Amino acid sequence: MIIGGGHNGLVCACYLATAGLKVRVLERRELVGGAAVTEEFYPGFRNSTASYTVSLLDPQVIADLRLREHGLTLLERPISNFVPLPDGRYLKIGGSVAATQREVARFSVRDAEALPRYYAMLERAAGVLRELALETPPNVGGGMRDTFAALTAGNRLRRLGMPARRDVLDLFTKSAGQLLDAWFESAALKAAFGFDAIVGNFASPYTPGSAYVLLHHVFGEVNGKRGVWGHAVGGMGAITQAMAAEARARGVEITTGAEVGHIAVAGGVARAAVLADGTEIAARCVVANVNPKMLYLNLLDEHELDADFVSRIRNFKCGSATFRINVALAGLPDFSALPGASVQEHHQSGIIMAPSLGYMERAYFDARTHGWSREPVVEMLIPSTVDDTLAPPGRHVASLFCQHFSYDLPDGKSWDDCKERAADLVIDTVNRYAPNFKASVLGRMVLSPLDLERKFGLAGGDIFHGALTLDQLYSARPVLGHAAYRGPLARLYMCGSGTHPGGGVTGIPGHNAAREIIRDFRRGRCS
Repeated sequence: MIIGGGHNGLVCACYLATAGLKVRVLERRELVGGAAVTEEFYPGFRNSTASYTVSLLDPQVIADLRLREHGLTLLERPISNFVPLPDGRYLKIGGSVAATQREVARFSVRDAEALPRYYAMLERAAGVLRELALETPPNVGGGMRDTFAALTAGNRLRRLGMPARRDVLDLFTKSAGQLLDAWFESAALKAAFGFDAIVGNFASPYTPGSAYVLLHHVFGEVNGKRGVWGHAVGGMGAITQAMAAEARARGVEITTGAEVGHIAVAGGVARAAVLADGTEIAARCVVANVNPKMLYLNLLDEHELDADFVSRIRNFKCGSATFRINVALAGLPDFSALPGASVQEHHQSGIIMAPSLGYMERAYFDARTHGWSREPVVEMLIPSTVDDTLAPPGRHVASLFCQHFSYDLPDGKSWDDCKERAADLVIDTVNRYAPNFKASVLGRMVLSPLDLERKFGLAGGDIFHGALTLDQLYSARPVLGHAAYRGPLARLYMCGSGTHPGGGVTGIPGHNAAREIIRDFRRGRCS
């Protein structure tokens, strides 16, 4: 029994069914996919509602689940990012190293020369992360298997050599700002790279540990090209619909409109999922594809759990300060820095409106003080420039991904009362860079942190199901001693982004959890 039909739940279901297990997925909403769904938000306009771009989806998952055979098509961006600047200049990143060097040289020849070394450093560290991501973290204080796993992880670092080990240490412990300041001098280039450090991360780019969040966003690939981001044709829902199709082909039963009220426990063993309407569905094991806080604090009686464990789950940090807007557009934005309202390569990239690390830092402290940034960080994607299925001819859809917007507002304010005002601020921010933007908006869907929690079960509006901080990674995700996709109750497993290796549409937590569950079945632990 899997609670939650998001992408990790579907991935886990597919692998379990392949092992010969009878699997049922229970999804609260009327469609599967979790936060990776495509929905019509304005008449004739469809878009990826929450998750909006692809890179981290693991290639092994794509192959094993035959996602391409089920119609999934991924398109790379022609360039990675476009950064328009307030002074009328701009920076484009991607296409090739040489092309990026030419762009960067307009700001700093020294930075252009440093780029290949920086990319090589990131790739070495990302290689370590790719290997670790597909493994089950060792439980500290566990048995011989955990000890062996820890030694194996350590040996990987030893094989790197000392300079690369130092790079990995820097990326896991330093702030992105500290790292980038040591490499580069151009504010625009540091902003382009530093944006990845605050995506879904309620922190300043100068917060220690934010360099890891940057690394987390670059270890993926699209169509075999590492470090590239792209679009799923049909939106992110095309990914999860392909997963659901493969799950059904493997015999998985998927039930939508099935909200789970609580998990029945007897003698310290999870026995059944009890729906909100009182229906009890027994299972040999229960797999939760939900945020750990929601699992242990909402779906279980805390008296079934150790008091220290409950306390630590209560303190599990959730809240990415993310604000999402989907916009229906009459035409493309015409940027002052690079004019033109017909499709150009910068319209097909990630458009970052945040000119410096200092700007990002002020946005963070603004949100800490006022609830949201008065000058927010905004990334815009316009997927209809490469996918004409999303909007009527001549029209477009845009995804606006915004930081920083705190889940908790000061002075007793509610997002239900404030979100439209905050959305207006975001639209005005984009309009400063593309003066035709505001007038071209035909309609919009606004999702505050509270909306993200209500609609998708993202506790605290956290897109990663828990902050990617050092105390919540690897063997400590979600709680030290329970990192192997198993919680403190027998036959209750976790397969969501609140487990290793964390958030993003990767499918890896579902893949890894299935491996552990199958191992326990074969050892008779779920009989």
